[in-house]
Amino acid sequence: MFLSCLLQQETLFFIKQIESLGNACGTIALLHAVGNAYSEISLSENSFLDMFIKSTSGMTSYERAVFLEKDDDMARAHLSAASAGDTKLSDDVEEHYICFVECDGTLYELDGMKPGPINHGPSSSKSLLQDAVNIIKATMHNIPNSVNFNVIVLSRKAE
Repeated sequence: MFLSCLLQQETLFFIKQIESLGNACGTIALLHAVGNAYSEISLSENSFLDMFIKSTSGMTSYERAVFLEKDDDMARAHLSAASAGDTKLSDDVEEHYICFVECDGTLYELDGMKPGPINHGPSSSKSLLQDAVNIIKATMHNIPNSVNFNVIVLSRKAE
């Protein structure tokens, strides 16, 4: 996922993927995207997603993970979305989801399995996609036989 960071804050919205969260990397990647664009998107007031972002805005990445682990509404939404597809639910998963954001002129990789956001250097809202593609190409080069690679882009409506 790619998203230009739209929050005026000192730290990125980041959630650590702790072991008890299991295969929640897709949910965490989406939360990274929403959390870093919260001020520019319209969530339904008091929806579980709106409440999650509001409730965790001042927390550390680990505190957010613990909050997510205990959030029954989010767990139900995650299970509903995960079971809605054609893929059989399993603990044996080979896929992983991350999010790229541009914030304050810097490209960040947000991967809940890593200790924190990874700074990939200068970027802008206009160059975000190309800057992230360069990182993705390098990753794909390191795993040339993998066919399990997808990209999702979240962006503003073109004006």
